[in-house]
Amino acid sequence: MRKYLIMATALLGLASCSEKKFHVEGNITNAKDSVLYFENVGLEEVVVLDSVKLDEEGAFAFAEKQTEAPEFYRLRISDQIINVSIDSTETVTVKAQYPQMASQYDISGSDNCQKIKELTLKQMDLTKRAMAVANNQALTVDESNDSILNMIRAYKQDVKMNYILKAPNRSYAYFALFQALGNTLIFNPRSDKDDIKLFAAVATSWDAYYPHSERGANLHNIAIEGMKNMRIVKANSSKAIDMSRVETAGVIDIALRDNKGQVRHLTDLKGKVVLLDFHLFSLDKSPERILLLRELYNKYQSQGLEIYQVSLDPDEHFWKQQTAALPWISVFDPQGLDSGTLMTYNIQGLPDYFLITRDNALYKRAEQVKDLEAEIRALL
Repeated sequence: MRKYLIMATALLGLASCSEKKFHVEGNITNAKDSVLYFENVGLEEVVVLDSVKLDEEGAFAFAEKQTEAPEFYRLRISDQIINVSIDSTETVTVKAQYPQMASQYDISGSDNCQKIKELTLKQMDLTKRAMAVANNQALTVDESNDSILNMIRAYKQDVKMNYILKAPNRSYAYFALFQALGNTLIFNPRSDKDDIKLFAAVATSWDAYYPHSERGANLHNIAIEGMKNMRIVKANSSKAIDMSRVETAGVIDIALRDNKGQVRHLTDLKGKVVLLDFHLFSLDKSPERILLLRELYNKYQSQGLEIYQVSLDPDEHFWKQQTAALPWISVFDPQGLDSGTLMTYNIQGLPDYFLITRDNALYKRAEQVKDLEAEIRALL
């Protein structure tokens, strides 16, 4: 029996030695006594795989079993994150200095990881420039909005041509698809037909190189859902609207649940100037529109402005994620694009909005407004 136990132990040791692993190692200085986490960024959640308390030199070394398809991981100290992708048994070396490790680091041993770094720095630069424009008091709201939209378009064109379509089978192409500006994806897989095609292109490439991979299947599901959403939007936009049903003298109440589960009545806002906003967070222009509303809300909320935003998105979970940090009233219409409220308010395209006076009367709708900020100031 003792002989068999010794043999079994030896065989286990050999199996462990032969198991294919990848390695992520390096140094993060100026982080003595900080805990460095090595985490797997999965489709559903981020899982901590290992961690180490750094000494003065900041040396670390993590090793994990190789996966069949490319997988994503990250090094994290507090909110400082370095993303890496692994597609074989490579050794990736990272050198950085805390607390600027997220933007100032050197990485070697993987072309995918180098490209991910490039994309990360581009994303940070886009966010910085967009916030600078949004906070520029010398610009009107429309000028700010147009400038940010042009930035996003240029960014998407660059990333599309130089990263995604250049090598759709690489993990950095996958990574690029899920970059965000604020809480909104830069590439919109829900209602932008060109962006949906990009998701489909990467999905097809992953099918060829990594058949039956979970991430490839996920990309296909996203692309299919986006195509379905586009068909719904197109079908609803062609519906005739009965103009006689539009109420122009006062406000027809809307009573829907907000992102905390509370029923919110539009008519309860009497005494405030209200921007009644009908919105789809899955639209490609949603990020800059939310930045616009944030700017207006921050400037005029203390003077009596309130925003009542009705979401017509088909996915309630997605809506909750998008609105979790929004400061105004955000409600969800479970009927989506088939909502009777759209008919009542004669909404023929999204997004659209109305301005409502302090005494609960409809004042103007979007097509009648040349300068939204000026109109709000006049009502306040």
